[in-house]
Amino acid sequence: MPIERMDIFGNANIGIYCFSNERIALLPRGVPEGKRRRVGEALGVEVCSVDICGFRLNGVLVAANSNGMAVPYTIRDEELEALRARFPKVEVIGSKKTALGNLILVNDEGAVADPRFPSGLLKSLSRLFEVEVRRGRISGLPYVGALAVATNSGVLAHPSIEEGERRLIEDSLKVPVGTGTVNFGVPFVRAGLLANTKGAVVGSATTGPELMGISRALGIG
Repeated sequence: MPIERMDIFGNANIGIYCFSNERIALLPRGVPEGKRRRVGEALGVEVCSVDICGFRLNGVLVAANSNGMAVPYTIRDEELEALRARFPKVEVIGSKKTALGNLILVNDEGAVADPRFPSGLLKSLSRLFEVEVRRGRISGLPYVGALAVATNSGVLAHPSIEEGERRLIEDSLKVPVGTGTVNFGVPFVRAGLLANTKGAVVGSATTGPELMGISRALGIG
């Protein structure tokens, strides 16, 4: 399946604005119908138009696999209702760290989260996602959700990931970890990439060699 190139609101950082997994894509309100349709077709999922916490930052604020979705405590009632109408299990997370999408890397086999998360929060996330959640870093940083994109086929991670970090992610998520960049050299790969096992959407500035790296790491195409 070909990888779709796109921008959102004229910005190639589509992964900041949008979220996707195997079951759904969350696009902010105001994205034109044509782009919503292209995302849905590329990923083979239902597309939901919704803002999170009043912001157009779905990729930053949401973490989910096929079993459950974690959203910040600052989410608005109408936004939560819209999500629960389309996804089987949505849980509000009480942590003061609201950028859950930047801090959690998860697929249907496992998860790695910000090592600063307390044990109680890890247990809550494990129940929600129905997988083991382990603490980890990428390139020595706690922003594992911003520095990598995970599907049930593979992980694309920051090029400076350390070998021990790579092994922990592969052991936790049960998929191989490749490295690469998006949008002409951006190593925070989540910022420019939506993906699942059926396809991918990348930021419009992503180069041909970067597309090859994404395809190879995530088993697309």
